[in-house]
Amino acid sequence: MPVVRQPQSATKHRAAPHAQDSIENLHELVAIHLQRTDLRYTAGRQAVIELLASFGRPMSISDISGAIPDVPRSSAYRHLSDLEKAGVVRRIAASDEFARFELAEDLTHHHHHLHCSLCGKVIDVTPSPAFERTVMSMVQELTVQQGFEPLSHALDVIGHCAACQAT
Repeated sequence: MPVVRQPQSATKHRAAPHAQDSIENLHELVAIHLQRTDLRYTAGRQAVIELLASFGRPMSISDISGAIPDVPRSSAYRHLSDLEKAGVVRRIAASDEFARFELAEDLTHHHHHLHCSLCGKVIDVTPSPAFERTVMSMVQELTVQQGFEPLSHALDVIGHCAACQAT
């Protein structure tokens, strides 16, 4: 398996209370998703999944390439594309020109994003249940008027992160 270099800002993913059990369960779920799309769960794909699970926020391709030096950038792109098609990875359009990638919510938990329009950082935030109930109520209000059936929602807030505000 390729060497995964932990980024300095890496933290354990919030969905991993028991790291070893959780990563094994995660690998099993990812393997099932990939089998459904006739894709193999290669060592390179496993390394990308482990990195995304450990990082704690969406990662750019540069972050991923820097953290997994044994996986060429072109291979990392292919892995991410295949994992996205299988429904395992989600692409986040950031406010800069670089996409970020994270594990799909059905493998982790429901959350929203704060996008820094200056540095491009994307921060995961998990609001309180009361906040989510309010958002769902508003989503229902908006969609009922249009005869639209909502399946899920995502909230992206654009602004300036604490580091950029300090400069």
